[in-house]
Amino acid sequence: MMPVHASSAPPLLAVRNLGFSRDGEPLFAALDFSVEPGEALLVRGDNGVGKTTLLRILAGLLRADGGEQKLLGQPASGDNRPQTIAYLGHLPAFKADLSALENLAFLCALHGKRAERELLQAIDLAGLAGFEDSPARTLSAGQKKRLSLARIWLSPAPLWLLDEPYANLDLDGIALVNQLIVQHLDTGGAALITTHGAYAAPPVRSRELLMQRPPAGAVA
Repeated sequence: MMPVHASSAPPLLAVRNLGFSRDGEPLFAALDFSVEPGEALLVRGDNGVGKTTLLRILAGLLRADGGEQKLLGQPASGDNRPQTIAYLGHLPAFKADLSALENLAFLCALHGKRAERELLQAIDLAGLAGFEDSPARTLSAGQKKRLSLARIWLSPAPLWLLDEPYANLDLDGIALVNQLIVQHLDTGGAALITTHGAYAAPPVRSRELLMQRPPAGAVA
């Protein structure tokens, strides 16, 4: 029998010695972690320790003070981030006067779409059937979150950055998040998820990154 060797493929995301300061004070420093295909990394910590900031850095929306970020073994850049990363933030990235369906069509044209998935299929999966033609400004906070989840599900990117994906959702919505994450990981994707202890973690292969405030006088 041939010996079984660990895969030599690089992780989807590898972060080394990442730091960030705000107003001259380190928010976090020397973060080291990776995310492999088929797993979720749960980012936990008190409010204000930089969980959202970390995801915004990884999405390319903020610049770190230093450190290394690699996607599939290559330095993260404006070239490979759009193909590799789908980001779900606190604020819905929708045009208020476009309908739910029009917003999905616009964002898919901008960021790409998985060929085997359709817009109306995403609307139905997200529990928004009947709201296809509703302007985004008329949707509730929970419905906007569901529309954001529909967009993530349509994305061809293998790495999902999900910032508090359970917020503003009822129990059915929380189950939807877990369903989408399970399906994504089963197809070789990965997810980096910020979450508070009050919300259930997805029932998937996962590891945990606990973020804490740096000690006084630390240098990012």
